[in-house]
Amino acid sequence: MKIGQVAEAAGVSVDTVRFYERRGVLPAAERRPSGYRIFDAGAVERIRMAKALQELGFTLDEVIDAMAAHDGGGATCESERWRLESVVDRIDAKIADLMRARRNAVEGLEDCRAGRCRLVPSRQR
Repeated sequence: MKIGQVAEAAGVSVDTVRFYERRGVLPAAERRPSGYRIFDAGAVERIRMAKALQELGFTLDEVIDAMAAHDGGGATCESERWRLESVVDRIDAKIADLMRARRNAVEGLEDCRAGRCRLVPSRQR
């Protein structure tokens, strides 16, 4: 398959396919004498898997590590569960940070409504 065909079948851009190849999500494609990349059908599934893992919250480095574990054989749900647990922990930490920021913003809004605006220096109120 040519790169455009892979991109279309996987629902990504050609640049994404190139990027995934550079980062190791995809093995290096064979090249025709003309220089065009030729991918096998498995490239589409690898891209779809990478995108699915990213949608779960995996970073690209985590996707690459998880796919390498799968490629090495022996990866099972039991042996790989820690990866998803780590993602959930990271998401929980982000939610806590966002909740803290929201509380601070709400307090600032309440102060502003009460005439104690935090955004304007006191001499300009």
